[in-house]
Amino acid sequence: MSKDKINLYISQGLFYNVFVPKSLPDVELSEMSCCAPISQGIISDKDALDLSLRLKALADPIRIKIIAFVLSKKDIGVRNIDLVAYLDLSDATISHHLKQLSKAGFLISERKGTSIYYWPRLESLGMLSRIIDPNCC
Repeated sequence: MSKDKINLYISQGLFYNVFVPKSLPDVELSEMSCCAPISQGIISDKDALDLSLRLKALADPIRIKIIAFVLSKKDIGVRNIDLVAYLDLSDATISHHLKQLSKAGFLISERKGTSIYYWPRLESLGMLSRIIDPNCC
């Protein structure tokens, strides 16, 4: 079995041998609002793939730390250089992680002069929480 092939077994047999792309495609943020909480038991193939891609973007300790840091500075924004100093990683590594988090819809960015500032996309993070746990938030 290849690394990219994931066998997903859902109680009602909705998936079998689904391929999850290695890199994240662009995700339409508005599509996530249509998803019912997974506690309802049945989820469409499209919604399951969308959710898995978003979770894949968060499935890295560095990205979790980036989200936590950006959330702690949500009023002022965070520059790439701030994360380089905080995480002691290269600029290129931080840029890669920021790109993946942005593609998944968790960050927004704005260029100010020569710097790019990042802020958390609170509505996407909140929506993700409500899809996973409908009693949350």
